[in-house]
Amino acid sequence: MKIKLYTLLIAGAASLLISCGNDDKSTQTKQTAIAVSVNSPSTGQGSTLSLSGKIEAVNNAKLSTRMMGYVNKINVEIGDKVRKGELLVSINNSELQAKLAQVNAKITEAQAAFNNAEKDYKRFKNLFEENSASQKELDDVTANFEMAKARLEAARQMKNEVQAQFAYVNIRAPFSGVITNKFAEEGDMANPGMPLVAMEAPGAFEVRATVPESEISSIEEGTEVDVNIKSIGKTLQGVISEVSASAKNTGSQYPVKISLEDTGDEIRSGMYVSVDIPMKQKTGSERVLIPSEALVHRGELTGLYTVSSQNTALLRWVRIGKTYGDQVEVLSGLNTEEKYIVDAEGKLYNGAPVSIK
Repeated sequence: MKIKLYTLLIAGAASLLISCGNDDKSTQTKQTAIAVSVNSPSTGQGSTLSLSGKIEAVNNAKLSTRMMGYVNKINVEIGDKVRKGELLVSINNSELQAKLAQVNAKITEAQAAFNNAEKDYKRFKNLFEENSASQKELDDVTANFEMAKARLEAARQMKNEVQAQFAYVNIRAPFSGVITNKFAEEGDMANPGMPLVAMEAPGAFEVRATVPESEISSIEEGTEVDVNIKSIGKTLQGVISEVSASAKNTGSQYPVKISLEDTGDEIRSGMYVSVDIPMKQKTGSERVLIPSEALVHRGELTGLYTVSSQNTALLRWVRIGKTYGDQVEVLSGLNTEEKYIVDAEGKLYNGAPVSIK
């Protein structure tokens, strides 16, 4: 009898402990529920493509020569303002001076021969009209006159050619602007095609960037873009002014030019920028986009938290694609009808109880 009573007491105590444990667990679950905010993915509407680029002056040039020779004089320093046509660099031109002297001598000789041939031509023409010279004599004199005329013209054109070469030994400013760099010093040997000085015209700037092959079909001329200049904390408005039709020499990256508006005095050539380009929605496809801050990284795996039917956090692994500004494309693991946790008032873990705010 005592044994039965003792057994009943133990069973009752165990039942009471289990009941209390369940109550404690229920109370603990309610107390530790994490408040979260959820959101649905966007479908690519209003997405942007972020590119890196650099500001350059619209009018800029690296000046070089087609002649080989020693640099005699560099008349400018970096930062100097120059006018169009101003002499910037002089290269030794003693050989050209010698050629010019030879050509002038040939012109003098050809001019004398031409004058003499012209006199003979006029005299024999009059004699022929008076029947005092034969047709053959007139033809011979005429031929000699035409050859003298041609030799004189050839000598004059040779002089023009030599004089044109002086433009490559006396480097002048092609436009008014500012000297931005020097690539040679006085006494250096200048070679054909070697840059000597660089200059640009301040005031008009553009951004040069490259677009990957996978996105070039979504880029159109005339599209308005945002140009963010981090060094001065400023965002400018720009317009895509040119899209290259070829990426043959740029590794599947298509060069684009972006014209800037209202640059102001703070802008300098060479500043690095980020460009946000609105993407055109592709027909028959939707991008699933979520904020990059909603992603969870575990080694090489990437995931995000969703809410299960039991109101617990569920870690789901996803495959991500390209980045568009502060958003990331989800290629698989989440569809547009599902919700994901974007913010939580506590540390989330797989299976954690949550309450949606």
